[in-house]
Amino acid sequence: MPLLRFDLIEGRTDTEIKTLLDAAHRAMLAAFNVPARDRYQIVNEHKASRMVVEDTGLGIPRTRNIVVVQVITRPRGKEAKQRFYRFLVEELQKSCGIAASDVMVSMVENTDEDWSFGLGRAQFLDGDL
Repeated sequence: MPLLRFDLIEGRTDTEIKTLLDAAHRAMLAAFNVPARDRYQIVNEHKASRMVVEDTGLGIPRTRNIVVVQVITRPRGKEAKQRFYRFLVEELQKSCGIAASDVMVSMVENTDEDWSFGLGRAQFLDGDL
């Protein structure tokens, strides 16, 4: 945990998606200081006509390389979130050639009782995590 959901315009190869996911995982590890095997990532691909990602009037240019990331997580501090935003765009630029202007992130926070990692149990509440 956190759970990262990626919305992309279809057309990337499996290798490109793996590279993107690996880059995002490195950013998450660095920003949130979670264990290396704390990796939950889901990719949804869409036709270009099914993704409208404008810029809220900020003048941010977007291309077909747009990556929308939803991070579902326990509460994180402001500094950790800002580190994640910065590390994510740095990793995606370096590893995938994706411009910072093509990365949008939304954080969705929840609490320990909102997670079950399997077996019908709430591992955070049960003390397993």
